Amino acid sequence: MKAYVHEGEKGIVGAKLTDVDEPSPRVGEVKIHVKVAGLNHRDLFVLDKHPEHDPPLVLGSDGAGIVETVGEGVTDFSPGDEVLINPSLGWYEKSDAPPEGFQILGFPDNGTFAEKVIVSQEQVEPKPQHLSWEEAGVLSLAALTAYRALFTQASVKPSQTILLPGVGSGAVTFLLMYAKAIGARVIVTSRSETKRQKALALGADVAIDSAQEDWSEALRGEKVDVAVETVGAATFSKTLGQLRQGGTLVTFGASAGDEVSLNIRQFFYGQYRLLGTTMGSRDEYREMLHFIRRYNIKPLVDRVYPLSDAEQAFKRLEEAEQFGKIALRIDEEKSI
Repeated sequence: MKAYVHEGEKGIVGAKLTDVDEPSPRVGEVKIHVKVAGLNHRDLFVLDKHPEHDPPLVLGSDGAGIVETVGEGVTDFSPGDEVLINPSLGWYEKSDAPPEGFQILGFPDNGTFAEKVIVSQEQVEPKPQHLSWEEAGVLSLAALTAYRALFTQASVKPSQTILLPGVGSGAVTFLLMYAKAIGARVIVTSRSETKRQKALALGADVAIDSAQEDWSEALRGEKVDVAVETVGAATFSKTLGQLRQGGTLVTFGASAGDEVSLNIRQFFYGQYRLLGTTMGSRDEYREMLHFIRRYNIKPLVDRVYPLSDAEQAFKRLEEAEQFGKIALRIDEEKSI
């Protein structure tokens, strides 16, 4: 079968479309014919994390498709079922942090950028009927991460104002749609005029030019109740500076630097709450699916590439040109 794998030299130069052996399901496992898969920033990190001397790795965490065969003991799914893949492995019950052994599909084990994928039946959920294949294929990782950040960690309420720096990524577009679905006020930032305008069209109340405007001046002294920081060192201090006293900052991204400076005296006098998060449990994944059905939320699909053009898809993601999610059409020969 065809798969997009990484081996050898680190980075995108080590990735290629090739033929790999087709897997067979074992006890409790499901074999899925993948229709569409989605890119995440994590896939870029895996290109550098995957050891050069390790066996070839099928990339990808997100995907949706049709059950082809099931292993012994599988009772919840049958061939022909339309399903989503939950890439959060080994985290079932909602908890303060993931359990020991938690992993994400796509590294260190093979992922979704292949015609067929094998996962435990515990990682499979029925595809929401209101989603197209493209929308379903890009949903899981970013949608789950955003859901836990906003609702489990930040406990956002409709009466609150939310700050979302760096609008445009898949996770931040989900955060924006979730917050607006419950009626919260949302402020976003971006260097890109195009992204700011798209965010306003998606429901954002205010869009700040992060390259030119002073955030405090742009907001005329307004402070926010909750901020979700996904950028990292480049914006962390500015984001914290916009929180009201006693406000909450949730962070799960560091694409612009891992280390930040913090005035600890200013922090404790401000009574701020700083919470980390990553991915989420199966409980939260199911809650998230219920939420998007209730509010008819659909992922914003930026662009769809055939699997054979995966390198171009990676370059678009790396250059941060996208607004929303980038999809890979795996089932290229059939209309979806």
